[in-house]
Amino acid sequence: MFQKTTLILLLLTIVSCKKTETNEKDQIKSAKWLLGQWSTKTADGNLSESWKQLNDSTFQGESFFIKAKDTLHFESIILQQKGEDLFYNATVKGQNENKAVPFKLTTKTEKQLVFENPKHDYPQKITYTLVNKDSLVASISGVQLGKPSSEKFGMKKDSIAK
Repeated sequence: MFQKTTLILLLLTIVSCKKTETNEKDQIKSAKWLLGQWSTKTADGNLSESWKQLNDSTFQGESFFIKAKDTLHFESIILQQKGEDLFYNATVKGQNENKAVPFKLTTKTEKQLVFENPKHDYPQKITYTLVNKDSLVASISGVQLGKPSSEKFGMKKDSIAK
């Protein structure tokens, strides 16, 4: 009886470890709901974010904030699986010597992705929360000028399929 119990426990341990290993190497799959075109219109301007899959380990994103005909903010993003880690690499022209700032995935659920870089000036945290299949909230937060700060951006998925 002891041998059977030990064998069952050993098999369960092996199966659970193997499943975790597979999941860790495929973390980018948990972000597939980001793919597509997202946007919102506010009194301050229009925010648009688009995501496409480049390959099995990389998504490419672009984020624009436009007021009238002026682009006030443009950010290019590479979401990339590196080994067991998923990174959100954001590049903003004119900042950080035009080099990407990496944010590591720290929390993931079926409907939320949290990326963090505690060493970055602001933001230190980027969160995407899927509200439903055509609605999400992107938020940035951290300490800015010595004070806690956060901003939220609700976006709807554009209905035009590409």
